[in-house]
Amino acid sequence: MMQPENQRRAYLEAMGIDVWLPRDSADAAATDDMAETSAEAMDWESLRQAVSACTLCGLSQSRTNTVFGIGNPEAEWLIVGEAPGAEEDRRGEPFVGRAGKLLDEMLRAIGQRREDVFIANILKCRPPNNRDPKADECASCRPYLERQIELVQPRIILAVGRVAAQNLLGSDDPVGRMRGRPHQLDGIPLVVTYHPAYLLRSPSQKNKAWRDLCLAARLAAEYGA
Repeated sequence: MMQPENQRRAYLEAMGIDVWLPRDSADAAATDDMAETSAEAMDWESLRQAVSACTLCGLSQSRTNTVFGIGNPEAEWLIVGEAPGAEEDRRGEPFVGRAGKLLDEMLRAIGQRREDVFIANILKCRPPNNRDPKADECASCRPYLERQIELVQPRIILAVGRVAAQNLLGSDDPVGRMRGRPHQLDGIPLVVTYHPAYLLRSPSQKNKAWRDLCLAARLAAEYGA
């Protein structure tokens, strides 16, 4: 006899309604391993195409555009944010709107421009209602970001906001505990700072963000020297 869930699935399929099934842990691990293996050898163009066509997680069903990243592919600075918002999803570009303008001002304060750096996100697709990324979504996107880091070969990584910092460093600490001191990711100096959206809400923290940028600039100058 057909089980109730299988029966429901059969009805939906007969009606022409797509049925999305959760991946079990074995399937998820196999899919993520396959993504990592395929991303390892990609150049910029093939990586961009892979991200654009990615369906490794359910966010592919709700996105308008993937947000691959933008900037200088040989940048000394790599800026990593959390996930696209509504405007980023619409335009396919990270850090736009008021938060993006503030990030541009922060970069200019240390002699950098958006065109000079490379800006990417933990996720390439927008989570619904701007919720925090889920662990499986981050895991699915991680090989793409890792390949971007390998291709850019930055002198410094700036992790912007809690989600970016926690995912890159594998930590549950709040930003306030992670910022203000150097970290490393695969031997590359990494500095944590507040997200521009947070700074817009809490302008009193801008001085701390400035100190983070100064620390990042110093580490970038020292790296490989």
